[in-house]
Amino acid sequence: MIRQALSTDIPAMLQLAAAKRQEYEGYAATFWRRAEDATEKQSGFFEFQLTRPNTMCLVSEEAGEIDGFLIAGIVPAPPVYDPGSLVCTIDDFTVEDPTLWVTTGKQLLAEARSLARAQGANLTVVVCGQLDEPKREMLQAEGLYVASEWFVSP
Repeated sequence: MIRQALSTDIPAMLQLAAAKRQEYEGYAATFWRRAEDATEKQSGFFEFQLTRPNTMCLVSEEAGEIDGFLIAGIVPAPPVYDPGSLVCTIDDFTVEDPTLWVTTGKQLLAEARSLARAQGANLTVVVCGQLDEPKREMLQAEGLYVASEWFVSP
């Protein structure tokens, strides 16, 4: 079941985010290095996101447990681009197990895109780690493509 996130969902969201951050640290250790107080800062950030009018915070709940979440913002495109609409930017987006990308991840993305279109955003941008193949495959299967990549130098 996909639903709006509640404050009571934040501890589960933090656990999922910490696991994804640890995975991504293996891809690019300097960029994804966890700050000492990362959980506390992210908890406050998630609480703030729940209150923002142009932000969607969605969770997937299966048998009373959160097995994935997505946070998306509806924002104007940078002024030098004109995609023809607002943009749905999805940064925090993870699932409990990589095998869930094809089900839970796909459902979260579909709901976010539907809600975004209702708010006038017809372009979706999703952050994905370079080596996160299960997530990348799901995104590509859903019609998303790589438009940009970041290169990092420690």
